[in-house]
Amino acid sequence: MAARRKPTDVHAHGQPADGRRPARANGTGQKTATADQPAFDPTMFLATLNRRHTVSDLRRDEVVFRQSVAADAVFYIQKGKIKIVVTSKQGKEAVVGILGVGEFFGEGCLIGQPLRLATAKAMIESQVVRVGKAEMLRVLHAEPTFAELFMTHLLTRNSRIEEDLVDQLFNSSEKRLARTLLLLANFGKEGGPQPITTRISQETLAEIIGTTRPRVSHFMNKFRKLGFIAYNGHLEVHSSLLSVLLRD
Repeated sequence: MAARRKPTDVHAHGQPADGRRPARANGTGQKTATADQPAFDPTMFLATLNRRHTVSDLRRDEVVFRQSVAADAVFYIQKGKIKIVVTSKQGKEAVVGILGVGEFFGEGCLIGQPLRLATAKAMIESQVVRVGKAEMLRVLHAEPTFAELFMTHLLTRNSRIEEDLVDQLFNSSEKRLARTLLLLANFGKEGGPQPITTRISQETLAEIIGTTRPRVSHFMNKFRKLGFIAYNGHLEVHSSLLSVLLRD
């Protein structure tokens, strides 16, 4: 049995899988299970890896991998949230994704991507499973049920990226902010909007929607005064915020 990794080394060997079942979808693009598609079971997934994986506990802001390093593994989030950040040659950063429990990232290595195109960083205390490229490919070929679920994940992620691109090209910064808040609050998923308990700064929101922090502050104050959002120890997003997206 491998020993638990040290917090400072994301590639060190970690403890064996603990068999916990995944949380429900969290509004980051992960679909809930249906009668036709069973819920993804990480216990079954990890059992197929022949112990060729590591489980890593991450502190807030700890880096999983950096942009431009070798892409040699796929990661699965068991706990917490992971932020995907792209940095330009001029040093400007943009958040291109916030991923939660039950999601994979780093899958670009499976299609021959030699280097990471972005940096992955923990937003809060998190736990991720690292699976080497060769082992992940073996499982995809050997386990058709898992391969189908993983394909669904990829198609869902691709659809979300297309929606993000349309949003960036055609919507105002106010609408982009409203859409981002609704997604973070799990809008459209079972149970309706949920409180955003993960602390997300206005700087991070500005990086996600491609605007400045003062603009985000202006719109957040506007949404609060209109009753679209509320602060109660955490950020609460109300369904009425959808009206911002629907108006011309």
